Amino acid sequence: MLASSTIAALRKGITAGEITPRDIVLDVAKSIEAGNAEIGAYLSWDVEAALAEADRADITKPLGGIPIAVKDNMNVTGQPCTCGSRILAENYTAPYDAGAIQKLRAGGAIPFGRLNMDEFAMGSSTENSALGVTRNPRDLSRVPGGSSGGSAAAVAGDLAIAALGSDTGGSIRQPAALCGCVGIKPTYGRVSRYGLVAFASSLDQIGPVTKTVEDSALLLNHLCGYDAHDSTSLNIEVPDFTATLGQDIKGLRIGLPKEYYIDGIHAGVSASVQAAIRQLESLGAIIEEISLPHTELGVATYYVLAPAEASANLARFDGVRYGHRSSSAGDLMEQYTKSRSEGFGPEVKRRILLGTYMLSSGYYDAYYIRAQKARTLIRNDFTEAFKKVDVILSPTSPTPAHKLGELKDNPLAAYLEDVFTIPVNLAGLPGISLPCGTVDVEGRALPVGLQIVGKALDEATVLRVAHAYEQSR
Repeated sequence: MLASSTIAALRKGITAGEITPRDIVLDVAKSIEAGNAEIGAYLSWDVEAALAEADRADITKPLGGIPIAVKDNMNVTGQPCTCGSRILAENYTAPYDAGAIQKLRAGGAIPFGRLNMDEFAMGSSTENSALGVTRNPRDLSRVPGGSSGGSAAAVAGDLAIAALGSDTGGSIRQPAALCGCVGIKPTYGRVSRYGLVAFASSLDQIGPVTKTVEDSALLLNHLCGYDAHDSTSLNIEVPDFTATLGQDIKGLRIGLPKEYYIDGIHAGVSASVQAAIRQLESLGAIIEEISLPHTELGVATYYVLAPAEASANLARFDGVRYGHRSSSAGDLMEQYTKSRSEGFGPEVKRRILLGTYMLSSGYYDAYYIRAQKARTLIRNDFTEAFKKVDVILSPTSPTPAHKLGELKDNPLAAYLEDVFTIPVNLAGLPGISLPCGTVDVEGRALPVGLQIVGKALDEATVLRVAHAYEQSR
């Protein structure tokens, strides 16, 4: 089945003339038709449009003819972009390609399918989507993680070759961990945010979800790069991220933050990560304990800054220019109020209210400014740690995937799912999650994710260590 294959393997088949891009698109479409009703990864897909692109694909390009699924918060010309929300589901069609989509097309890839997500990327389980339930392919009674749950579920369930996700506080890495695939968040500014519907602009970053580390490196080669449309885009050279794959890791220093190895981690997750540490040590890596002393501030800092930025970013959805407009409003103020009340879901409303409160007069200094100072402390912790080590290693998530609905009435517990991923976003660093074992829960083998974090702009070393571990298993 071509849908279960990797980008690297499919490119070899295309180059050898054994398969065509049309063959791949048709096989992926067949897999979606067979499995999406059960998994619920996709919100929509257009086979005819993808086949038209496949028939004219330039197979001499590095990604020529490979279909890539897209999280439904990135604009692709002529396709819906709902952000998992009723407010955009009725009548919005993207008039342009996001910067990341432009770069993928330049590499020869074909955007194919729109993937479910937590509404406006706010959540860690994809249960906050207003448009449907996504289930974990490893256990259909459990969540796939979030907010890029559709991306991880599609890749893990062989409904996609690879996918794009976005990561604001762990939204690529955490679902990749819970579904048993690879997900990488690049350094902030590596990938254009132009055309990505903003949640928290100082934190959001696009990245790939794939079946292997090599595939992530291949996609990063054609996602990264300067974009004049994005004021935070870094105008620096993009290396070949596949160049370091296969190099040994002898002598590399791997840091274990003592604040990340705590009693609250699920015993099975801890055991899998400890086994991965021993495996990396056997490959010649030097393991050192380090400290990130302000880790405990991470979740609280994030849940001040991210809602504050969301409050500003989501003000544009007012029922005037595009999106849902209430049909029962009597005047302009009522139109704003009713359109937003009807269009936004509970979690989005919660975060808008929190963010607006924290930015309001009298509370701005007490919350927002103090959170920015705490963010600086967290960033400085990483700077000091990277004077001693080359990468930092931890669990991606403290627990395996929970049951659907299990944390529905406990948002704080849901927020703590991202305790190990949030600091990486606050510091703007690259981080990857890859499978490192399973935990037996109620007779099901649930995946465990290993997170590897690198210095800013050092995705190459992160990928090198991840690939070495992946190949040694």
